[in-house]
Amino acid sequence: MQKKNAPQSPKGEVTYEPTVLVSTKKLNDKIEIRVKDNGIGIPQKVVDKIFQPFFTTKPTGQGTGLGLSLSYDIIKAHGGEIKVETKEGEGAEFIVQLRLNENI
Repeated sequence: MQKKNAPQSPKGEVTYEPTVLVSTKKLNDKIEIRVKDNGIGIPQKVVDKIFQPFFTTKPTGQGTGLGLSLSYDIIKAHGGEIKVETKEGEGAEFIVQLRLNENI
């Protein structure tokens, strides 16, 4: 059985209206970017692994597991941080905080 990244019927049809919300906010000397979806959430046993290189829940050959790992490294290299808040059945929210450069 193939794992899905969103609730789907056995025929592969999406059974709900997928939504992604993006918001930004200035926090003193940082900018915060939030990306939230209404998907199935991330299982707690997986949350601690999602930023590791080559970790994927997809079948072999269908994902490299580098997207979140590279994002993590880029954000850290710029003095920022990324975290995830998730609850199974209620979606996930990725929160990125980056230092503001007032010289731009």
